[in-house]
Amino acid sequence: MKSETMLPLGKVDPGLREPDTPLDVRTIAQGAAQIENLGYDGIAVEECKDDPYQQLTLASVNTTELQLATSIAMAFPRSPTITAMSAWTLQKVSEGRLILGLGSQVRGHIRRRYGMEWTPPAPRMRDYILAMKAVWRCWQQREPLKHDGDHYKLDLMVPLFDPGPIDHPEIPVHVSAINTNMCGVVGEVADGIRLHPVCSPKYIEDVMIPAVELGAARTRRDPKNIDWCMKPLIATAPDDESLDQVAESVRARVGFYLATPAYKAAFEVHGWGDQVDQAASLSREQRWDEIPVLVNDEMFHTIATVGTYDKIASLLNERFGRLIDRIEFSIPVNNTEDSNLLASMLSTLRESDSLRP
Repeated sequence: MKSETMLPLGKVDPGLREPDTPLDVRTIAQGAAQIENLGYDGIAVEECKDDPYQQLTLASVNTTELQLATSIAMAFPRSPTITAMSAWTLQKVSEGRLILGLGSQVRGHIRRRYGMEWTPPAPRMRDYILAMKAVWRCWQQREPLKHDGDHYKLDLMVPLFDPGPIDHPEIPVHVSAINTNMCGVVGEVADGIRLHPVCSPKYIEDVMIPAVELGAARTRRDPKNIDWCMKPLIATAPDDESLDQVAESVRARVGFYLATPAYKAAFEVHGWGDQVDQAASLSREQRWDEIPVLVNDEMFHTIATVGTYDKIASLLNERFGRLIDRIEFSIPVNNTEDSNLLASMLSTLRESDSLRP
């Protein structure tokens, strides 16, 4: 069930950089402390240019309450045992503050960036999580390692490689999902779902929630206990003139996602399947500049949340407040006035008292 408030998580290091600029991992320890002081509930890091587990270990050093989330870490390029150990170590270091968000990645990246064989991701993710949890049970409960799945078979754990029990062994596992099969996996075996930015409220309500509930029914779990987390596509700025410039950049991002066939379902529910096919064709021809034209105003304002600083938190609350539990949101903070403005925004985001059915 959606909690009575949304928990704002920092978009890696809000206030330390402009959106979409590279993060300098050397500053993350200082940045995490600043995030905690600004009043955020947690910090979320993506696996893009630096290892997420190392980033969060650094973030744990100067913080005491801040939740530490991978949003997301790649699952399949690592074995379940390797991920289990990375998470176990971070959970130990942070004294129980980790949220382990995992993603599958698309076929092209698995094959051409990681040099691995691709298999249908949903059944593999289910097996991956069960294998990882078997490793954790082995370490915590001192039971023999035994997992016999379709993709992973584990039955060897010698004392030299066994880290033993920790004080906070319950690590929440979230899964990045957009299509119904992966939503079903979340319902079956995960503690939370991390929504792709292109997921509109209609898509969440009409497609994703029923799919998660169906998966939960297969393993007799209560879907109300699953956390719903999102980093929405947001265009915001201090004034309308600045917002126009930011909006064009976000429109291009919508176009990038539009050109990715794996995300077609989220657009198709609104009747934009043909535009996905057109954008995908343009991307194959490297005609990237022509793709944003396909993102008309209706599509743009359906997929992205657009508003000035004085409105954006309320707009996000109206759009997602009844649907999600955790939101990734930030604005640049360069002075006390910015800090006070952010505090007001975070307060607004926590005001939702609507409950997801």
